[in-house]
Amino acid sequence: MLQVKSVTRMFGAKAAVDDISFSVDGPAFVGIIGRSGAGKSTFLRMMNRLTDASAGQILVNGRDVLALRGAAAREWQSQCAMIFQQFNLVPRMDVVSNVLCGILNRRSTLQTMFSLWSRADILRALDILDRLGIAEQAPKRAEALSGGQQQRVAIARALMQDPRIILADEPIASLDPMNAQVVMDTLKRINVEDGRMVIANLHTLDTARRYCDRVIGMRDGRIVFDGRPEQLSTGVARDIYGAGADFNEAATSTAIPADRAPDRAWADAMLA
Repeated sequence: MLQVKSVTRMFGAKAAVDDISFSVDGPAFVGIIGRSGAGKSTFLRMMNRLTDASAGQILVNGRDVLALRGAAAREWQSQCAMIFQQFNLVPRMDVVSNVLCGILNRRSTLQTMFSLWSRADILRALDILDRLGIAEQAPKRAEALSGGQQQRVAIARALMQDPRIILADEPIASLDPMNAQVVMDTLKRINVEDGRMVIANLHTLDTARRYCDRVIGMRDGRIVFDGRPEQLSTGVARDIYGAGADFNEAATSTAIPADRAPDRAWADAMLA
């Protein structure tokens, strides 16, 4: 149960997020749409505690996560995984180590400094990569992967945290249509199969209509629409994006690549 109550974020005299309220029951796939500067990313950053709110509450099962401090706030961040537009991977680090970074906050400084991972953690990271169809990429540097593959590594890192909620901030904005579909299909599968709430900031109406159970439209920091995807009429779109906006998006179809086995010699070396 998620309840957002009168959440506001001020930057000087300007409200980036202006007194927004909504609630979500159960593991829904919620899309937040709007133009750049509408307040979408600021809201997700507040929810993940990367940015402080100026006012309001975000209640998750009755607990105000905006009031958490110190270890309690860090524990909440592990339960509320964040996926970014630019992936936020370590480019020169191998893929599986990037995935394992999802549990850094559960490890000691010594373990982190010397990259001491348990066999169980490595196997779990490989299983997650295998589920997302990129296990064969495990030994490669992250920088060697395509954008779509890197975003799936970022999703795998989020799953490594075993979060209740996944926040995706423009997860397909820098991807071509084929890779965008693969990433969105992956997020939807996680939502349905795992029963995890997904809240994704999206630019396009077609993507929101296809994947979301519910859509929230923001403009100038305020919510101007909250409803089901089929209610996204042209008139509603104009309220969200402004008059004269182009609401068309070309639809491109692609299949998720078939899973392949990881490089076993490399995996055995990691587990040694």
